[in-house]
Amino acid sequence: MKLTGGQAVVRSLIKEGVDTIFGLPGVQNDWLYNALFDYKDEIKVIHTRHEQGAGYMALGYNLASGKIGVCNIVPGPGFLNSSASLATAWGLNAKVLSLVGQIPLKAQGKGRGVLHEIPDQLAIQQQLTKWADRANSASDIPRVMSEAFNQLQNGRPRPVGVEVSMDVLQAEEEFDFSTYATSTKTLGSLDEESIDRAAQLLANAKQPLIFVSGGAMEASEEVTALAEYLQAPVFSYRTGKGIVSSKHYLSFPVPAAHELWAEADVVLGIGSHVRMPLSKWGVDDALTYISVNIDPTAHDRIVKPSLSITADAAQASAEILNQLPKYSEPRTSRKEEMHELLKSWIGKTAYLEPQSTILRYIREELPDDGILVDELTQVGFASRMVYDAYMPRTYLCTGHMGTLGWGFQTALGAKVAKPNVPVISVAGDGGFMFGVQELATAVQHNIGVVLLLFNNNRYGNVREMQEKLYDNRVIATDLHNPDFVQLAKAFGANAVKVNSFKDMQLAIRDAKGESLPTVIEVPIDNGLPSTNRFKALKKVRS
Repeated sequence: MKLTGGQAVVRSLIKEGVDTIFGLPGVQNDWLYNALFDYKDEIKVIHTRHEQGAGYMALGYNLASGKIGVCNIVPGPGFLNSSASLATAWGLNAKVLSLVGQIPLKAQGKGRGVLHEIPDQLAIQQQLTKWADRANSASDIPRVMSEAFNQLQNGRPRPVGVEVSMDVLQAEEEFDFSTYATSTKTLGSLDEESIDRAAQLLANAKQPLIFVSGGAMEASEEVTALAEYLQAPVFSYRTGKGIVSSKHYLSFPVPAAHELWAEADVVLGIGSHVRMPLSKWGVDDALTYISVNIDPTAHDRIVKPSLSITADAAQASAEILNQLPKYSEPRTSRKEEMHELLKSWIGKTAYLEPQSTILRYIREELPDDGILVDELTQVGFASRMVYDAYMPRTYLCTGHMGTLGWGFQTALGAKVAKPNVPVISVAGDGGFMFGVQELATAVQHNIGVVLLLFNNNRYGNVREMQEKLYDNRVIATDLHNPDFVQLAKAFGANAVKVNSFKDMQLAIRDAKGESLPTVIEVPIDNGLPSTNRFKALKKVRS
């Protein structure tokens, strides 16, 4: 049939199972949005108030569901506005498709000052994605889109980019979508010798430890079974929470491994760089480090492993478990020993009040599959250590990227992906104002996220460092804020200001099930304890 390039893009998305796209229309994308209108019964558009919002929502959509998140923006400044969200998706190994418009083909690279022209936009996008390409004609669109989804589905998951010029979107061609090559995930063959060697090393280990991160997000069942066979504690931090449920006696946050590190003889990293222990706690000749990662370049990012296995986390974990009975029986339960480790960890984090109480109240109000989205705020920092996650994809964090202002916008995308699951976003007053305009998007599209807004009228973490580390040289950290309750209500959202953390919990309970977003403002004095304490953990092996 004869289709425009825009229709070919949308038909490709539908073929790949995409039913939601986050974006902003603009003249370079007119023919894409014309096509989205044509297929509005098959694909929904969530239009945002800023390009960063489109990117973060696509990111949250992927992180919460595992489904590919798609964002569309206009070229030049629109694309650059979305670049922080794209960088965050890169850092989080997220499956996000950045679909970007472009000026006409004949004007590209000429420097004529065409609307939204920037130097070599595709080259910029290629730096923030694992793969990016341009459709140079309407007939080229199915090829480019098919390859984009194959890149998303295979290898290390990271964002990809597709650039389509406005004239290509408008052009008409004959298409036969019955021959469209839908993407599939293909698992490579395992190195049986390496799997067998890993099983031997783990079977003979006296004090094995397992570390997981986002690369093991789809391997929850396999990692849990492996840990139980070995009775090896599993440690996760920012991006690995919930892979092994916090209810399990073998599940701990990474800093809790500090006191075990000196005696560990075999360490297994699954979808993880094991960054904190390997880079901060030291290594010696007595430590055997096994790295399981789908990215072959990631194994020796910090130290050279004793054994590296390039494979899908679930596939490798299952095969190691299958080989273990050749070398050892399942180990006797260490439940009581692990309970003592938990008590020790609780004692070490007792100073994190009131953050621990706040997070406990949040946990009590969320079901097991409820989602918490953290932020660059003291409650968010503490959540990495003391918040319990019971299932994969229920704790969303920026990881090493540390993107201030990501939280509320990302939570909206998570809620779109999981409309029947409660989603809570925690934010400070500084970070929330980065994306406050997306309250309008949440109201318009009935995205019922609950926002806990901790307001101390300052960039609190930076201010604390200025006071304590730099002899009270306070500058540029005090903030002038609006009346957040009135502001939220002006957008049409629900809003309330509470006077205690218990009232905060009751407000969360009242907000659950609301189709509109709810802002719960929690005034905070400036006495919150720092969460920087664990940055000072010393080397314990060498």
